[in-house]
Amino acid sequence: MKQTNTPERTVFQTVLRILLGAFLAFAGTGHLTWHRTEFLAQVPTWLPINADLVVLLSGVVEISLGLSLIFLRSKQVQVGWIVALFFVLIFPGNISQYMNGISAFGLDTDRARLIRLFFQPLLVLWAIWSCGSWSAFKLNRKS
Repeated sequence: MKQTNTPERTVFQTVLRILLGAFLAFAGTGHLTWHRTEFLAQVPTWLPINADLVVLLSGVVEISLGLSLIFLRSKQVQVGWIVALFFVLIFPGNISQYMNGISAFGLDTDRARLIRLFFQPLLVLWAIWSCGSWSAFKLNRKS
């Protein structure tokens, strides 16, 4: 069985990984409680699933991912890829909010909703960098 190389992560990466985990756990809790209505604004209207169910399930997923970022230290490379994939999968909701002009989370102009779209790739990069996922990919490709 091939052994994978795991890169060393800096203290800064670790702090940002834990911060991202806390952010996701907090946002996931908001899905289930006080921000539930706001998150409904991000569920695409074309999705053939009950929007409230999507908000609840995505909240559970966000809490799970957040806690995984914080506590599953031995699996950080894999968790980084999974969190990055999650950010890619929820991006259509952000696009839908922009395209349909739906106000939520203080995003009450088309300009604000458009600017927000450019932050989603940064979240993807944050996940794979802070978990060492990209470095591990490069190391494993060389060996």
